[in-house]
Amino acid sequence: MPFVSGNERDKAKVVILDAHEEFVQHIESGQARIRTLSVITVLVAFILIASYASQLLIPFTGGSRYQTVDLLNPALIALQVVLVILTGAWLYVGVVNYLFASRLGKQIREARAKEKEIEGRLGGPDT
Repeated sequence: MPFVSGNERDKAKVVILDAHEEFVQHIESGQARIRTLSVITVLVAFILIASYASQLLIPFTGGSRYQTVDLLNPALIALQVVLVILTGAWLYVGVVNYLFASRLGKQIREARAKEKEIEGRLGGPDT
């Protein structure tokens, strides 16, 4: 900025820092929402996978072959296996999203530290 006065340069720095602050706050709020949804997804997927897996194991471990339906019916077992696989995929997505949100939180903390360092440098020699 060779043709800009010192006062205008300072105003530009303030505008840039304000815009950066808004951006980081937006990312922080998104990170918190992603993390919360990921935790809920993991809990629901865990409950579903435990439920479906137990339904697959009951006829083999409990000795009960018939309850209103044939628990060894190949179509029923196939459906339950498909549900277990889909729930496992849901669990995987929840864990990946949670890990992403955790990494994002770490990067936000690093950005905040750099921001404080920059603010210190901007405020240091001029004050």
